[in-house]
Amino acid sequence: MTKKHSFLSLLLLILLQSSCATSTKIAALKPEPDDASPLTYDNTPSFINLPISIKLKDIEYQTNTLLNGLIYEDNDITDDDIEMKIWKLAPITIENAKENDAEKIKTVLPLKAVVKYRIGTEKLGVAIYNTKEFYFNGTVTLISEVGLSNWKLNTKTVLKTLEWNESPSMMVFGKSVPVTYLINPTIKLFRSKIERKIDEAIAKSMDFKPNVLEALDKICTPFQTSEAYESWLRVVPIEIYSTAAKLKNDSFLLEMGVKCNMETLIGQKPESKFDASKIVLKAVTKIPNKVTANIAAVSTYEEASKIMTKNFAGQEFGSGSKKITVQKVAIWHKEGKMIIALDVLGTINGTLYLSGFPQYNELTKELFFDKLDYALDTKNKLMRTANWLAQGLILKKIQESCRYSIIPNLEEGKQNMMPYLKNYSPMAGVFVNGKMDDIQFQKIQLTNKAIIAFIKVNGTVSVSVDGLK
Repeated sequence: MTKKHSFLSLLLLILLQSSCATSTKIAALKPEPDDASPLTYDNTPSFINLPISIKLKDIEYQTNTLLNGLIYEDNDITDDDIEMKIWKLAPITIENAKENDAEKIKTVLPLKAVVKYRIGTEKLGVAIYNTKEFYFNGTVTLISEVGLSNWKLNTKTVLKTLEWNESPSMMVFGKSVPVTYLINPTIKLFRSKIERKIDEAIAKSMDFKPNVLEALDKICTPFQTSEAYESWLRVVPIEIYSTAAKLKNDSFLLEMGVKCNMETLIGQKPESKFDASKIVLKAVTKIPNKVTANIAAVSTYEEASKIMTKNFAGQEFGSGSKKITVQKVAIWHKEGKMIIALDVLGTINGTLYLSGFPQYNELTKELFFDKLDYALDTKNKLMRTANWLAQGLILKKIQESCRYSIIPNLEEGKQNMMPYLKNYSPMAGVFVNGKMDDIQFQKIQLTNKAIIAFIKVNGTVSVSVDGLK
């Protein structure tokens, strides 16, 4: 082949490639994102009510566990002229009792006691004392008012009666001699000891702080609501409220509530924001009986881009022999709009830049991009390189895949949470029950780093204690 023919062949090949080629390179002007700033958004706090009920038999169990055998001992007679040892003889019983139309706790304590009591004085440095030792064996009945103080069940106990199983006695010349007539007037010597011991035992057995903080720690550890959408729910407590403790029938009732922020984040598992040292219990007179969860579904543009890329996998756009496939999707924020960058291969190679406004479809529960159009300069390039792609039909088909579903994964998250609301037992003897209503969409907020969808969920939650060990 001559050089002339070789040059003509090369020229013809170039002309054919430029006019009838199956692939054309486009280079559109990229709409740069707004300057990055910290991720901040307006989140309405949620309120979780936790009506707690504890059966008196569980308080009884805990009190018996703490008070066993020798329950009080005072071996120093020099401070108040009394030495005392008190033993529990049989299990303590605790039940509800009404007094002056008020609900109170009645505690029955079988006991025996040895009390040494000295009478005397010191004159001119000489101690003259007479010490007597008394023996008790009876049943003490105590009545307690109930309250809540510093995370603990607080009781104010008063000894009401003391019934003798055997007549009180004292040792005289090695023999036990009944001295009921002496003992009954001196009950006041040890009644305050017993009252205080009962109050201390109940307070220790019913210290809610460790259990509440442990439960909050678990609640506030982010957990995955959807593996497919890589979504996580995070609860950040702000304050904890509690009403006064009440007795009703055979249970102790306590209304507690947690004010918190709820977030759904997309991507890797986020860190917990729970800080036990900042949790304060506040007293209130009334707490709403419903859970109100205002959840911020936070989807960063990076993670949303990954999921939208999956939406385009395996799809072709075009007609006849003119087709393109989307290889990668990237989205960002620009002056109140969303920019969607589509890396395409096929009849045209390059990046298409689309812009639109995120909207919510109540019927399909999806976020989509309304009024989607080619971004500035891109359309002019398309008009010159491939007019068919600039047509509305192709753009409409692309728009159908430009959807990013946030709400369905929260619906799935709702189903994932249901097992935690059906007799769920986070620890022995503690049971959680509740229900959740349908998810209500609130609004969308765009930031420079993420799309924020705000939703609202109502429901109820109750916690009961039955058989606490």
